[in-house]
Amino acid sequence: MTLDSVEAGHEEHGDETPQPSGLLDVLSVAAVALDTRGRIVFWTPQAEELFGYSSQEALGKPAGHLLVHPEHLQAVVSLFAEVLETGRGWAGAFPIRHKDGSSRLTEFRTMRLLDDLGDVYALGIAADHTLLQRVETDLALCERLINQSPIGLALLDPDLRYLLVNPALERIDGTPAEDHIGRHLRETLPFPDADTVESALHQVLTTGTSLLDQYHVGRPAGEGGADHAWSLSFYRLEDPGGRVLGAAVSVVDVTERHRAAAEADRARRRLALIADASARVGTALDVEQTARELAEIAAPALADVVAVDVLDSALSCRRMRRPDNGPELFRALALKAAQPTVALRAADPPGNVACYEGDRLVTLCVHTGRPVLVRHVGPQDLPRIARDSEAGALLAEAGVHSYLAVPLIAHGEVLGALDLKRTRNPAPFDDDDVVLAAELAGRAAVAIDNARWFQSVRNTALTLQRSLLPEHAAHHTGLELASRYQPAQATSEVGGDWYDVIPLSDEKTALVVGDVMGNGIDAAATMGRLRTATCAYADLDLDPGAVLQHLDKITCDLEHYIVTCLYAVYDPGTGQCCVANAGHMPPALARPGEAPRLLELPAGAPLGVGGVRFETTTVALRPGDVLVLYTDGLVETRQHPIDDRLNALLSLLDDPRRPLEETCDVLLYGLRHPDDHDDVALLIARAL
Repeated sequence: MTLDSVEAGHEEHGDETPQPSGLLDVLSVAAVALDTRGRIVFWTPQAEELFGYSSQEALGKPAGHLLVHPEHLQAVVSLFAEVLETGRGWAGAFPIRHKDGSSRLTEFRTMRLLDDLGDVYALGIAADHTLLQRVETDLALCERLINQSPIGLALLDPDLRYLLVNPALERIDGTPAEDHIGRHLRETLPFPDADTVESALHQVLTTGTSLLDQYHVGRPAGEGGADHAWSLSFYRLEDPGGRVLGAAVSVVDVTERHRAAAEADRARRRLALIADASARVGTALDVEQTARELAEIAAPALADVVAVDVLDSALSCRRMRRPDNGPELFRALALKAAQPTVALRAADPPGNVACYEGDRLVTLCVHTGRPVLVRHVGPQDLPRIARDSEAGALLAEAGVHSYLAVPLIAHGEVLGALDLKRTRNPAPFDDDDVVLAAELAGRAAVAIDNARWFQSVRNTALTLQRSLLPEHAAHHTGLELASRYQPAQATSEVGGDWYDVIPLSDEKTALVVGDVMGNGIDAAATMGRLRTATCAYADLDLDPGAVLQHLDKITCDLEHYIVTCLYAVYDPGTGQCCVANAGHMPPALARPGEAPRLLELPAGAPLGVGGVRFETTTVALRPGDVLVLYTDGLVETRQHPIDDRLNALLSLLDDPRRPLEETCDVLLYGLRHPDDHDDVALLIARAL
């Protein structure tokens, strides 16, 4: 193409205004061609913008006189001649005279041109020196920023193929820069959610809306099993004319922040678990319940399979011998799994007693009083964890891969062990898990220790109390009898309630119900003394009021004890029942064909007050009549008025013909609550 044709083409399209589309447009690079005489034969619109002269003003004019200051003219002419003669180009900057008279430093690149006729021309490519310097500086700065930035940067074409990556991104995804170019984004990303990333980038390319700080976790090549976290930002790249060039991706390694956040979250969950354990473990003075509460807390928060085993000697409150290498007898108290698993079949069911040899890890745990941790369970470890080879096979089938046993220690005594296994949770137990398990075990051990001593003392008192009560009522003329004693379920000790059936002369029978205020072994012992005294005075065939009078004197000699008592004597020959009351609950009478009622008796003062007379009231008992004697634990509660409770008692006596044993059960079931804080003595008699 000749210069004339280029010029013609320029004139033909000169009325169009092309949009900036590249670096040359940004720089507004001008082109000027001169013939051998130095006259301007080619003049671009950019030249008009740079120098101020229109093509009509420039074409055909001597360039030196038009554009060069007189003091620089000779140097320019010499340079022009050298380029035409030698063909060597020249590059440099020199001041150009603008049409407005100002002088502007301009960057030039000059070269010799030949057309198809052999004519010689000089072509000058020119740009504003200041603008060019700024662009060069910006490019150099961008290059340094890209190459030295710790942030991974990538440029992608509209098909999401790599055009450029910086060294930081090489380090992040573990792929050399040259291996990126031309490949799709998904081929190098170390994220499991590469589809999500690509979808987000397509959205950015479509809408032009940037997406910032997108959080992703993955494992770079060569990092083994270590997770890394990155923050990704996406934005669309456009040229000055708005044409979409592709997308840019920035990748910031936030692994440390991710790990710190994960650790903080884990610490919060550990604290929450400890707080939950403080509220939920040890809610009752019951060893089995405390163990179950511990197991329910630990699974699944800490382990997939949890067992709580206590030394049988500890449950018996026997003094522990010094640890040795011998076997230990464990009682399984609780077993819990986060999900159904065959590992449950490998454990001892709650209530079972099993002997574990000294080489077993749980035995080692209680012998040393220290946690035993097997981070990665292998086939060689299972025989030391399982009770036998069959159980070991079940643990292997369940996928047990990590094991931890923590001792239950209270007041320096090892009570047993908390046994933890992981099957579905892929993370092995670590040192933090050991600390957390030890904290949970320590709290539970104190509750178990309190519960075992409470149960020991309570069992002792209960044994004493039951030994002082009549086991079975002998045959008594004219009476059918049934009785119950039910200790309190929610107190730390048993009470002093009692009942008695005493055969008297002339086929009479004495019926006694009493309550020693207080609880524990002392109350039970006091009850035993009063019961013995009652039997002695009953043999004297005294009036019921007189018997209570004597008991009152004995009770006065017992410090700090107040006793209520109801003493009745039934004579089958006359059908009369003589009753005296010492501050006790009134008996109930259920008569066929009539509504049940409470007997109206003088209440009297409790035994132990001293100086009070006790009156005797006579009540007729017809055949079929049912007389109910009870202690206040049957009807008194902390939430209900006593009158409402007494009415509830009478409502349950609606069928006097009901078997007496069944009536006992109806009363206890209908009026008692498992958490009632008082014991109950109940004696029911039916006249025959």
